[in-house]
Amino acid sequence: MNQSVVLSGAGVWNPPHTITNEELVDSYNAYSAKFNADNASAIADGSVAEMPMSSAPFIQKASGIKQRYIYIKDGALDIERMRPRIPKRADDELSHQAEFAVNAAKIALEDANKEASDVDAVIVSCAYTERAYPAISIEVQQALEIEGFGFDMLVACSAATFALQRAYEMVKAGTAKCVLVVNPELTSPQVNYKDRDSHFIFGDVSTAVIIEGAETCTSEHSYDILGTKAVTQFSNNIRSNFGYVSHAIDDEVFNPDNLFHQNGRGVFKEVCPMAAKHIEDHLNEVGYTPEDLTRWWLHQANINMNLLISKRLLGRDATIEEAPIVLDEYANTASAGSIIAFTKYHKDLVSGNVGVICSFGAGYSIGSLVIKKR
Repeated sequence: MNQSVVLSGAGVWNPPHTITNEELVDSYNAYSAKFNADNASAIADGSVAEMPMSSAPFIQKASGIKQRYIYIKDGALDIERMRPRIPKRADDELSHQAEFAVNAAKIALEDANKEASDVDAVIVSCAYTERAYPAISIEVQQALEIEGFGFDMLVACSAATFALQRAYEMVKAGTAKCVLVVNPELTSPQVNYKDRDSHFIFGDVSTAVIIEGAETCTSEHSYDILGTKAVTQFSNNIRSNFGYVSHAIDDEVFNPDNLFHQNGRGVFKEVCPMAAKHIEDHLNEVGYTPEDLTRWWLHQANINMNLLISKRLLGRDATIEEAPIVLDEYANTASAGSIIAFTKYHKDLVSGNVGVICSFGAGYSIGSLVIKKR
């Protein structure tokens, strides 16, 4: 079987609450001031490091972020807690992450002019799932009354593009006719709100995409998938050590090492050239050059990374129309960033326009899809 595979719909669901840089900094600085006062003697004798202060302009300059969405705001800014107060749900209730996924899936299904009954495979792919099993995807499948099968994937910030590649391959091979890919990025629980260098990075969101064969596509805006590409290269520069083994090795489950942490300078230095080469190689494989692209829907981790990658490929600064940025509103949403950018900035394209969806993140992992407006 060698049928044409299309991306026929996409959707973004935002949680109801936001946290601005100013709110985040006020909380962090208050916590730091209290910590420094409580530990003044130890700081003076050098046995404890003084916590530095932060500022909203520093965050925006370093990242391009102005605010982020958050699922539960309560607790995240409380200097006596410094983490969201997410209520536990019973086993027979819809999980938080499945709720995220269902909300985005319904938007994507409507965008693709599809019913849940048209879908026969569900992939939930994100940076974290809130439990090991049963799979969140199977819970989503049940909630939407989808027949078929589902599975979860964890590929950090490349989870969306890697899952879209799996969906493309399934439709191409005929093992599924229509695949729902969902990225319920509930990132706020992984954030160390006590760390100046990372407390501002992540936001919560959920995205979803429909992949199907061209012969069943009836959506207003659809894209032929010209090719997919993925590459991984091991690195410790972005890491989260949280896992069930922590219980067995007598580790403090929620110590800073088990939350998100990174060597930001190392990531910037190593990932930018990797991502630029990956995109250029992928375009060459499908017969295009960077100059042929109408739009770049890049991973939304850091505005300076995106600007550098685009400039490496084009030999000039990309315009905001060519490489849209959603970091200012959403912050880094792990795997969902490039899908948010696509969902918000694609309906103005015309038939024949070519674009690339690309992610890059922990692993290192880089994934891309080259698509053409039908």
